[in-house]
Amino acid sequence: MEHLVQQDNSSSSHSSFDTELLSQTGYTILAAIMGVFSVMGIILNVLVIVVTVKHRQLRQPLSYALVNLAVCDLGCAVFGGLPTTVTSAMGYFSLGRVGCVLEAFAVAFFGIAGLCTIGIISVERYIVVCYPMGAVLFQTRHAVAGVVLSWLWSFLWNTPPLFGWGSYELEGVKTSCAPNWHSRDIGNMSYIIIYFSFCFAVPFSIIIMSYSRLLWTLHQVTKLQVSEDGSTNRVQAQVARMVVVMVLAFLVTWLPYAAMSLAVIMDSSLYIDPIIGTIPVYLAKSSTAFNPIIYIFMNRQFRSYAIPVVLCGRNPWASEPQISEGKTSVVSLSKSQKVSPEESFKQ
Repeated sequence: MEHLVQQDNSSSSHSSFDTELLSQTGYTILAAIMGVFSVMGIILNVLVIVVTVKHRQLRQPLSYALVNLAVCDLGCAVFGGLPTTVTSAMGYFSLGRVGCVLEAFAVAFFGIAGLCTIGIISVERYIVVCYPMGAVLFQTRHAVAGVVLSWLWSFLWNTPPLFGWGSYELEGVKTSCAPNWHSRDIGNMSYIIIYFSFCFAVPFSIIIMSYSRLLWTLHQVTKLQVSEDGSTNRVQAQVARMVVVMVLAFLVTWLPYAAMSLAVIMDSSLYIDPIIGTIPVYLAKSSTAFNPIIYIFMNRQFRSYAIPVVLCGRNPWASEPQISEGKTSVVSLSKSQKVSPEESFKQ
């Protein structure tokens, strides 16, 4: 506990220095940007949770992972986005040492659980698309196990700084806290390297491998497809586009932050301007608003339930044409394996 409460008056000692990093107008702009992302993240993720709980038709195995991602993003927005909005508006971190540690832990805890959940979603999509006839099944128990594992994994790797292995410190323009990437202490560096490997590199590798294999399968389907009306080709294009958007969103929001952190770890002499260093932080936190849009609202089935809730019963897309709605277009890959991209992604 002494590790948590030491330097409790650090906010006052930092304030005079922090205000020199950026003008008050600059801090206000950052506060406005983070406020928009935070409010969007809270509204969209609450909507995801409410709609899924309300409609039993949405309670597929994939929904457990999607709702878990919404919970993770909601936690990041509430415990990370809102405090950062307030401290940015004030121009310095005003929550003290304990507040810094608690905010950093909460953001890291929910953030890593969210990254692991995205990995689970990628594995689920890979299994459903590449093994749709039941050779490998992704069932509810697998989804629940994945959700539990994501929380345990995140808890395991984010608690050590609370007990002295590693630490949480101010970052960027000093209005938010995160794992201490800058300390050259051997204990801190060992923690950061292991943390980076298991909490970013592992989920990132799973996501890339799963979606790469999925896109390859869709490519094979396209080569073998013989379609009279071309509807399946359109479906394949839609699925491929969705996968590309998912991967790009992950790379844009998380890769700059991970790359910056790794660069600081590997080169102790590297200096990153605090203002430049804040950009990856904001990109990572913006994922709380982007994730529900990409993973949920690009899903036609979920959208059909969510839009009426938002628009008080109206659904402008209710009459949009459904591709192969009455039948499933299936491609024979072999005598024992078939792929139906549309049915796989409508879940």
